[in-house]
Amino acid sequence: MRRDVPFRRSLLMRLLAVSVLVSVCSIAATAWLTVRSTTVAIQQEQGQALADDARTYDALVGYAATHPNWDGARQAVSDLARRIKHRITLTTEDRTPILDSDTGPISLPAKPTAVIDPLSVDGALVTDSPTGHIDPRAVGPYRLTRTERETLRSAAQRRAACLREASVTVTTKIVESPSGRPRVETDDHGLDLSSRCDAPVLDGPTRTEAKALTRLGKLVHTCLAHQRQPDVKLGLDFSWTPLPAPAGATSQETRAGATTRDVPAAAGRETAPRQDSAKNRKIVEDCITSGRREQLAPYVAPTALMFVSSRGSTPSTIFDLSQSNQARIAGVAALVLLTTVTVTVLAGIRLIGPLRALTGAARRMEEGDVSARVDIERGDEIGRLATAFNAMSERREQLENLRKAMVSDVAHELRTPLSNIRGWLEAAEDGVVEPDRSLMTSLLEEAVLLQHVIDDLQDLAMADAGALRLRKERIGVPDLVAQVVTAHTGSADAAGVALTAHVEGHPELLADPMRVRQAVGNLVSNAVRHTPRGGSVRVRSRIDGTHVVIDVEDTGSGIAAEDLAHVFDRFWRADKSRSRATGGSGLGLSIVRKLAEAHGGTVSATSEPGRGSVFTLRLPT
Repeated sequence: MRRDVPFRRSLLMRLLAVSVLVSVCSIAATAWLTVRSTTVAIQQEQGQALADDARTYDALVGYAATHPNWDGARQAVSDLARRIKHRITLTTEDRTPILDSDTGPISLPAKPTAVIDPLSVDGALVTDSPTGHIDPRAVGPYRLTRTERETLRSAAQRRAACLREASVTVTTKIVESPSGRPRVETDDHGLDLSSRCDAPVLDGPTRTEAKALTRLGKLVHTCLAHQRQPDVKLGLDFSWTPLPAPAGATSQETRAGATTRDVPAAAGRETAPRQDSAKNRKIVEDCITSGRREQLAPYVAPTALMFVSSRGSTPSTIFDLSQSNQARIAGVAALVLLTTVTVTVLAGIRLIGPLRALTGAARRMEEGDVSARVDIERGDEIGRLATAFNAMSERREQLENLRKAMVSDVAHELRTPLSNIRGWLEAAEDGVVEPDRSLMTSLLEEAVLLQHVIDDLQDLAMADAGALRLRKERIGVPDLVAQVVTAHTGSADAAGVALTAHVEGHPELLADPMRVRQAVGNLVSNAVRHTPRGGSVRVRSRIDGTHVVIDVEDTGSGIAAEDLAHVFDRFWRADKSRSRATGGSGLGLSIVRKLAEAHGGTVSATSEPGRGSVFTLRLPT
């Protein structure tokens, strides 16, 4: 008993598994590629945004360092917004708007982009962190007057000229700091400028700088006194060195007449022992930074919050792999997978239905139903398979019918001579007839007919099994045709039929001469039998390209068009009454076809009822 294919091994399950695997791989690859490309795009966008923010921050810090307020910054903010193509909003620390590059309602993010404070620069937005995080452009009271600048400029030019005269290989340039103080820089960093080209006015502080340094020294002294630290001496670059305290000095004397060069410890305490530890250095640096901030505060703009956002819309974040976005990705992937599975199932059902119909028809055919067919009308491969199956089934049914007819025909062909032989022998045994010479002749004729049928069946069986042996040799077609005509002249004369031969040229064949004579002889004998008295049969041979063509043409009754396709079938006769008046076993033309095919040739027939037939044998040279 047959069982259907298990579902886990069915074609539908395999198609479904393959589609799911392909879908999962496609989704995974697409997701990876999307995340990868999105990550790169985000990194590039973040890098560009960071660069834009850094430029904007630097410009606004520079403005705040050189202006005491934000009153004149509107044009600068608008130019920056136009350059980076984003909206720039400045607010106070309590988020009160100061300036906005665009018009319309202001919607501020929860976190500002940066804090604009020139006295506390954000190290993440600047390349080189300034000393004490104070922007170097914030100079305040250290800004030189015009006269001081010109004086120092002339001194710097004289020093540069002196250095060029001292060494022709030295390259010099004059660089001006934000306060307006010029300095000479050379490519030889080990060169001692003061010893070679002395310029006291260039190395010492101006009146403006001295006044500002004195004020800063007092602020630093006060801070150090609170920290119980000794006083220090400040330089123009805000560097410092420890300052020895005079013995017996009091803080009252210091406050009365000391400068930053001789400020003692605070009153009421002993001078703290001088220590050069890292902790003490940190305290001094913090006091210098806090003093500078207190000194510069009146000269810089108030601290402001900077917000950089998209124009024309509320600030939004870029796509990221948050939980909500991951849920969206999972939902889309599930939808794609569900769609793929649905389409695959529908396609599988459409594919498996015809296959099951073909399987059922094949099983019915296996059980003996030769009429099994499938009704599938499709233009794809399955439709072609169904058409081929139907053609095969139809051919098998035809072959089965031919087999049954052949068994009946063989039985009929063998029954007649055997019945005659048995009847005559029983009559002789019973004494009804005398076993004389005439009886022996009759029995011999029946035996010869029986032998002829058996020989024909054997030839067909050998041809069907591919065991028909050919002994090929070079033969001349004119001689072969002449032999066949000579062999059948007697029977043709007895039937009153004129048998002639006509050969064009001298064609030759590489073939088995006995089998070729058998094939041509069968065609000739068939033509003589079906040609009425007074008719004619003509055998012609010619060369047609690479083939030798032998035509056997008769003037017989002809063959109907519907019967022409069956003339080479076994035991087929145009005479449906199966009369043996014309002789023959019904196997002659079938043998001709098998012999032609064994030589690589073909045989065909054309006929016109009432005017005769032409049988054509084509054999390769």
